[in-house]
Amino acid sequence: MIRTADVVIIGAGISGCSIAYNLAKKGVKNIVVIDKSYISSGSTGRCGAGVRMQWGTEMNCKLAKQSIDFYEHANDILEYNRDVTFYQGGYLLLATTEKEMDQFQKNVKLQNSLDIPSRMVSVKEAKEIVPHLNTDELLGAAFCQKDGFLDPFLTTDAYYKAAKRLGVEFMTYTEVTGIKREGNKVTEVITDKGSISAGSLVNAAGGYSQVVCDMVGVSTPIYSERHQILVTEPIEHVQEPMVMSFSKNIYCQQNPIGPFIMGRGDPSEPKDLRITSSWQFLEEMAKIVTSILPPVGNLRVIRQWAGLYNLTPDKQPVYGTAEGLDNFYMAIGFSGHGFMFGPLTGIVIAEMITKSEPTIDVSLLGIDRFAKGNLILEPSVV
Repeated sequence: MIRTADVVIIGAGISGCSIAYNLAKKGVKNIVVIDKSYISSGSTGRCGAGVRMQWGTEMNCKLAKQSIDFYEHANDILEYNRDVTFYQGGYLLLATTEKEMDQFQKNVKLQNSLDIPSRMVSVKEAKEIVPHLNTDELLGAAFCQKDGFLDPFLTTDAYYKAAKRLGVEFMTYTEVTGIKREGNKVTEVITDKGSISAGSLVNAAGGYSQVVCDMVGVSTPIYSERHQILVTEPIEHVQEPMVMSFSKNIYCQQNPIGPFIMGRGDPSEPKDLRITSSWQFLEEMAKIVTSILPPVGNLRVIRQWAGLYNLTPDKQPVYGTAEGLDNFYMAIGFSGHGFMFGPLTGIVIAEMITKSEPTIDVSLLGIDRFAKGNLILEPSVV
């Protein structure tokens, strides 16, 4: 049992593993990552595997673009002995209302100003990109070829192995049961296998991040809710991009090896930590996806599952410390998009802890923005 660490990270998903790797790469020693289950057991391993740069806020666009730039070379950078399976088939975002068309045009203008190669496409071109798309309600769409599919388990495994090679210790199947603090500092992390004296503590606990915040007395407006996904039997490859509709709360992508993966948001989901599956989701998912992509209705469902969206009021993440607690760092509230931002999350938090020059200014994403009312709502969320 490890008794002392310079940095303790709670959560061994993409965020925790990326933070550990980036800290170790900067020369930080004695890093410990704790997870109550296995690597990628939480929100990372339960996500829909899509990554995109098409966002409606400048900050999310920057985080996503730099993360995808990294993912394009992740195998080499992380010296991975397998393949993270990054397939850039694109994202096709459907506009079925004039309001969505206006929003997409604004989004594309913003994205292009940040060197993101997105563009508006006509109904005809959308049909050419996805031939089995039902265009009856379609007014237009936005498309970016560099968006795509990325295997969450293999990608996190790549970070995990790279961090291990740099000396990071991982304590899996270890549950944090309490945190001690003295004045403005966290001093000790208590687990079901013993206590660890901590120089700094990072909350990268995904859907359980508010539980960790409660342990140190940090109040947040962040909450978690269930998000359900299903996967079909595999068939020959017929769909290149992820097809997404914000108005219909749906996304559907064909995995490079054949199955279709799809999920949808549901505003009626209870705000708790349940990750059960429901027949209501299966029924609604089937209705909506077959109205948009009719041939998908002929496929058999293999399984469905659920994970947790850790949501903020503006659907943008929280990075940094809380007032009155100097060595407690947060990388939380990704609102379903933590996997997409994984590389930059690791860089951002590592730079904060080591007091390095920031790669990207994320000062607008501090926890204090909620109390100050400095929210900029991300409009492009399912």
